[in-house]
Amino acid sequence: MSAAPAVSVCIPTYRGAAHIAETIESALAQTFADFELIVIDDDSPDETGQLVARYRDPRLRYLRERNAGVEENWNRCLRLARGRYFKLLPHDDLIAPDCLARQVAALEADPDERLALVFCARRIIDSRSRAVMTRRYPRSSGGVIPARAAVRSCIRSGANLLGEPGGVLFRTALGRRVGAFDASLRIVTDLDYWVRLLLHGDAYYLPERLASFRVSKGTWSVAIGAAQAAELLAFIEKVGANPAFDLSAFDLARGRLLARLNTLAKLFFYRLVLR
Repeated sequence: MSAAPAVSVCIPTYRGAAHIAETIESALAQTFADFELIVIDDDSPDETGQLVARYRDPRLRYLRERNAGVEENWNRCLRLARGRYFKLLPHDDLIAPDCLARQVAALEADPDERLALVFCARRIIDSRSRAVMTRRYPRSSGGVIPARAAVRSCIRSGANLLGEPGGVLFRTALGRRVGAFDASLRIVTDLDYWVRLLLHGDAYYLPERLASFRVSKGTWSVAIGAAQAAELLAFIEKVGANPAFDLSAFDLARGRLLARLNTLAKLFFYRLVLR
């Protein structure tokens, strides 16, 4: 087996034929070249496998597994990653050409491993890859964000301010220490994991739009729909019960209110964009 790469970019996919080619190409276009690209197919009944087979880049590995669902496929990615750093890239999302270079540089500049993860601003795109909005962390400058402050900001806003998986990079060893993704609260599977990582270090924010999150009729977050508010509220209670984050009653109350309002706003946005 060849030497381990610096980064494992893992694409979990199921019925990914519509967008997976664009996702793969965004990964292969990285200015940072020392990575492996693993596509793990959850037994798709469409042309996903044939599309992936067109790519001959030696960094790309395709595995077709028995159908086990989203949560298990994300965890397969983490188990199979060989790189020092890990990025989960859903099959319909994209990363900018300098995404890995910028995020790896932030973690490489942290030899004492005080950072748990690095994240970035991201574009929201539609089914035709048109940008419809930008999501940023609520500060204009990049840099270190203490773990408690990052978690408190997410809870008080009732939203995932750290972003979707494609915009986050973390150390593979820390991921294995933290353990598996938990999709018992589906809409916040990613945020739940970021919070668990932040029990072990701080966050680093890059204000550039280095990732794109696709919103289309077939995406998971759209399909979940009205269940989002209930899952966000349950997540707020879960995090609020952890004394490590020192959340106040006001933090939790504000988060509950905004979680409900954000869900209504998001559903309105989806109807507007996807009509």
